[in-house]
Amino acid sequence: MATTEPTDPRAILRGGLPDRYLTPEDLVTMFSLPSVETVYQWRRKRIGPPGFRVGRYLRYDPAAVRAWVTDQGALDDAA
Repeated sequence: MATTEPTDPRAILRGGLPDRYLTPEDLVTMFSLPSVETVYQWRRKRIGPPGFRVGRYLRYDPAAVRAWVTDQGALDDAA
C-alpha cells in the first residue's frame, strides 16, 4: 500500500520533522506571504527564522522555523 505524504508545509510541521529542509517558497506558503522577496528581506534584516545556504540555495530547518514561530508568539504575549 502506498501512503500519501502531506504536501502542505504546515501539515508537515505539525506532523513532525520532514525528511527535507524547507525552501523560501515553503515559507511563503506557510505564512501566506506576498512573495519570496519578503523571506529574503527578513534574512537581510535578521528578523526571520534562521536559514542556511546549500550552494546558492537557501534552506530552513523545520525545527528552527517552529522555534522561531514559538518565539514570535511569546513576544506578542509579552507586549
